Amino acid sequence: MNPKGKVAFVTASARRIGRAITLALAQAGANVVINYRTSAKEARATAAEARALGVQALTVQFDMTDYRSAPALIDQLTRKLGPIDILVNNASLFKQAPVPSGNFTLWHNTIDVIVHTPFYLANAVAPSMLDRGAGVIINIVDLSAWEAWPGYAAHSVAKAALLALTRQLALELAPAVRVNAVAPGPVLPPIRFTEEMIARTAAKTLLNRWGTPENVAETVLFLVRNNYITGEYITVDGGERYGHRKDEAG
Repeated sequence: MNPKGKVAFVTASARRIGRAITLALAQAGANVVINYRTSAKEARATAAEARALGVQALTVQFDMTDYRSAPALIDQLTRKLGPIDILVNNASLFKQAPVPSGNFTLWHNTIDVIVHTPFYLANAVAPSMLDRGAGVIINIVDLSAWEAWPGYAAHSVAKAALLALTRQLALELAPAVRVNAVAPGPVLPPIRFTEEMIARTAAKTLLNRWGTPENVAETVLFLVRNNYITGEYITVDGGERYGHRKDEAG
């Protein structure tokens, strides 16, 4: 799909990776929706950057745990910008959720943000995409979709489910709608990371360095444009998934 003139909705897109994806789509000519929960100032700034590229940009506040309101959100966006052509489910919740636990709020919130709301959003945009004979959905996962991460049970299970949802939607919505996933590795250090942690993470990759949010955005654009890829994923991790094999086999 050529993004020029299309409408793209990227969740959690005011800052960080979502911002990079949004601006890459805007640079390619797509009209964009910038979603935020509390980062209103950053959302306005991202929208201004997008408009400077000559496209329309709309900001919308939406709590990604409120999956039941997702259909109404899509209706609102469609009335303002037109039908959604490109949906990027980027929003995530990355907090420790120990097992066993006596408090299940974080578990449910994480599943809602990473699994339920992406499903509800995809379900809401799919009918229009099918009617028009074209659409692209891209889900942002990470390496925890394939491997367990200690202390992050909710996140790991949710990302694995989102990857499974990618394949299922690709099957159910074919041939009109293509659905793929992108799995970033270390491309943007968390705020809490020290210099030592940043260096240690770089050493875990085959390339011995961090990537950038723009590396992820370029991959999203590739999957938007390539009309013969669906049901697949691309890891953008500098080889982190195999970095533990740099020194020894077995």
